Amino acid sequence: MSDPTVRRRQLGAELRRMREAAAMKLADAAGRTGLDTSKLSRIEAARIGVKPQDLDRILDLYGVEDAAKRTALHNLARDGSKRGWWQTYRDAISPAYADLISLEADARNMRSYEASLIPGLLQTASYARATIDAINMTSTQERVNALVEVRIQRQAVLTRPEPLHFWAIIHEAVLRPHFVSPHVMRDQLQRLLDLSELPHVSIQVLPLDATAHPGMAGSFTVIGFPETSDLDVVLLENLTSALYVEDPTEVSIFGSAFERLRAAALPLDKSADLIEHLKDSIK
Repeated sequence: MSDPTVRRRQLGAELRRMREAAAMKLADAAGRTGLDTSKLSRIEAARIGVKPQDLDRILDLYGVEDAAKRTALHNLARDGSKRGWWQTYRDAISPAYADLISLEADARNMRSYEASLIPGLLQTASYARATIDAINMTSTQERVNALVEVRIQRQAVLTRPEPLHFWAIIHEAVLRPHFVSPHVMRDQLQRLLDLSELPHVSIQVLPLDATAHPGMAGSFTVIGFPETSDLDVVLLENLTSALYVEDPTEVSIFGSAFERLRAAALPLDKSADLIEHLKDSIK
């Protein structure tokens, strides 16, 4: 059995919270909806999905009348088993990475702080290849090629009819050519300048001399959805795995941290000036 997706876990957790708020035991809720107790248990545990008609019965039982809330939960049920273009690359990408791509496809906005790399959605193909070569230490060249293709295809969320709103805060050290060739870094910096011209892309630079800030704990990305902020998630990545923070209270902490980073970073115009200066200084 494959690991449950973030969206399926969110749905299961929300249905469990609703049942507990209604002071119902699992067997009682199952009996009153006509579902088997083990099936409802597996839905709440995100081990299986839920059919639209079954979800409607559950929501009716819990007295959920708000149309927006019901739509949001149906979207979670739909997205929990959604398949997309990334399935073509299932042999090259991890389940957590596939989850990220699926989340990006549905997200309204993303807020990212990066302390070591240009965010993937803003990378050129050459920069992406250099970073993937460096990070995926055991990958074959064939897998590296596939991962580069995936990273570039992900960027379509910035040019779709209703584009993702992306706000990136990048540490200044990331913008200096320290592990890629000068021409690759120069092209990458120009790519940042070009993308920053889009009305839905904002790029700030956190300067080297910034005072102490929450980003000292590491990079993170807050992924926001149109239904409600309660469904937002945070992505934390390391060398071998990815962690999704899904608890609304914890997600709000990262949201506050991003606001503090935004205040500490250079304004948008001065950030663009610095990126331009760094680009022009590369020989």
